[in-house]
Amino acid sequence: MLRMKSTCERCGVSLGLTDQAYICSFECTFCPQCTEQLHRSCPNCQGQLVLRPTRSRSPTEGQPQRFKAKLEKLLR
Repeated sequence: MLRMKSTCERCGVSLGLTDQAYICSFECTFCPQCTEQLHRSCPNCQGQLVLRPTRSRSPTEGQPQRFKAKLEKLLR
């Protein structure tokens, strides 16, 4: 499961679940402004920064019980 980080790794701006953010394949996370300044290249791994998918809520909120149990099992 994709780890949705809550801040930009470069400038520290807060990034909510529905905010636009960019990630590399290692899930390094950057705000749109820093992504442009970095020319869409991750400073950590030099990988491409792409638009992160958005979520409307936390995966454990309002999901069927089976999903929540499966998620808890994976996180152990």
